[in-house]
Amino acid sequence: MSASVPSSIAPKRILYTMLRVSDLDRSIAFYHNMLGMSELGRETFPDADFTAVFMGYGNRKTDAVIEITYNWDKRSYEHGTAYGNLSLAVDDVYALTAYLEENGVKVLRPAGEVPMVSTETGEKHTLAFIADPDGYRIELMQTA
Repeated sequence: MSASVPSSIAPKRILYTMLRVSDLDRSIAFYHNMLGMSELGRETFPDADFTAVFMGYGNRKTDAVIEITYNWDKRSYEHGTAYGNLSLAVDDVYALTAYLEENGVKVLRPAGEVPMVSTETGEKHTLAFIADPDGYRIELMQTA
């Protein structure tokens, strides 16, 4: 693969990442109350038996968001081994992780520096990992 897609027909931005959830209201509450996201849109598809709710920090028309999808006939899912995590930028990973843990959010990796250095920037990363109500991993990356 040596050719690059012409810019005139190349994709322009990431729209969303979709996660299937087992309890729509619980997931909306988690992403809103624990991670500060707003509900940016909701679409219901009665013929296909699902509801999609778009959550994020900005404008759905210009920023990447998360689509949480509730399939009316399916209550649980198996996570594939290829899935890694969502990654969110935070100002203070220590404070946020402490708050989330106090509020019952499962912390998978406590806040701290990663014991390796980036070859591009020479920096260490400070991060934590949590789980959403369906067990999806979320990385909290300190960016300030």
